[in-house]
Amino acid sequence: SGIDFEIIIIDDGSPDGTQEIAEQLQKIYGSDKILLRPRPRKLGLGTAYIHGMKHATGNFIVIMDADLSHHVSLCFVYCGKQKEGNFDIVSGTRYKGNGGVYGWDLRRKLISRGANFLTQVLLRPGASDLTGSFRLYRKEVLQKLMEKCVSKGYVFQMEMIVRARQLGYTIGEVPISFVDRVYGESKLGGNEIVSFLKGLLTLFATT
Repeated sequence: SGIDFEIIIIDDGSPDGTQEIAEQLQKIYGSDKILLRPRPRKLGLGTAYIHGMKHATGNFIVIMDADLSHHVSLCFVYCGKQKEGNFDIVSGTRYKGNGGVYGWDLRRKLISRGANFLTQVLLRPGASDLTGSFRLYRKEVLQKLMEKCVSKGYVFQMEMIVRARQLGYTIGEVPISFVDRVYGESKLGGNEIVSFLKGLLTLFATT
């Protein structure tokens, strides 16, 4: 690809065997390319970003799910989109262009659509998909946003975009097809949904 890269894997006790697979990949590709930085238990998505960012050496950071629900080849599309508009952030969107979701049951689709609809109505963020986690950031922009964000769970993704809008950062979007994981299980549960709603109301009241 001509791109100098490193892959940093942050695992916090997920039930899908991420850490074991990462250890196998290290043996194949070397620990200089595959950096495994596990944590003993689930500590929240926001703190996982901070943990991973400490080990990142590049100028840009692409954040994606490790279960391959996000297709790796799109990283190159993101890089092209960033160069095209010199964007501070490039975000994947399931709700624009030819983007979509495959493999979810009706309940999960309703939760995702409902969450995104509420954020659009209440926050007017200027981006079509706030709850996705496949994004590219300038490293210095990500660091600045991390300083501003206070959320720790799934609402963290939404707050990142809202804070970016507040700070005047530019956001490009790339339509993506999200495919549900084949192995393992999602950690999205009732607690995460309640936390999301609380975070949404907090952002509405403070932004």
